[in-house]
Amino acid sequence: MDKLKILQEYISSLGSAAVAFSGGVDSTFLLKVSHDVLGSRAIAVTASSLLFPHRELKASKSFCEAEGIKHIVLEVDELGIEGFRHNPKNRCYLCKKGLFTEIQEAARRNNIENVIEGSNLDDLSDYRPGLKAIEELGVISPLRHCGLTKNDVRQFSKELGLPTWDKPSFACLASRFVYGEEITVDKLKMVERSEELLRSMGFRQFRVRVHGDIARIEVLPEDFPRILDEETRLKIYDALRSFGFSYAALDLKGYRTGSMNEGL
Repeated sequence: MDKLKILQEYISSLGSAAVAFSGGVDSTFLLKVSHDVLGSRAIAVTASSLLFPHRELKASKSFCEAEGIKHIVLEVDELGIEGFRHNPKNRCYLCKKGLFTEIQEAARRNNIENVIEGSNLDDLSDYRPGLKAIEELGVISPLRHCGLTKNDVRQFSKELGLPTWDKPSFACLASRFVYGEEITVDKLKMVERSEELLRSMGFRQFRVRVHGDIARIEVLPEDFPRILDEETRLKIYDALRSFGFSYAALDLKGYRTGSMNEGL
């Protein structure tokens, strides 16, 4: 049996599932498979908050409408979670504990027995304190349980015709802040505007990290020539200054996931 069939059988054994749905590659694939297997006994639950751009929420709603999936949107205020805005090293744990507690409550209100989420096997290779919160709450991770990697998810997504199969990786905007940097509404908006600018200029995989008043830009190494073109470089610099940053720097190593964890 291939991994997709194993996943389908495992999800079928759950009987019902509320999928934590962000609209990303992993959660979209998990939701699609869950709905194909469980039908109306699979629902999507999405958090609407300052940590996720409005564009992502809109895409999540559109997907569920097109697939005929019941979609619950929860208004979440992560900045109200005790200790979160100070961005400690266990920030993700605090956030996931609060978020998934609310998702579990939404599942119970809809008579859904299980809450499932889309972390894959590759996520175990990085510092992910949020996974501890997920395990403590009894939230199920079917992709990890069935041994699916990110490449598996992308390949199966392509076979299923999902528009997210080649979508760039995305993480919540809180991951852009160096640990100990206070997370505020204004700073989150600065990051979102900066990343929207890069997207509008044709860059696909990138991050804008916050170090005080410095924006550290990560793009793929193959995009270095383009971002260093004088017109492009100055356009980005001027825009980020207008958004509130004092300085803009290019990370010479380039884009990679979890770069804020490299100093741990």
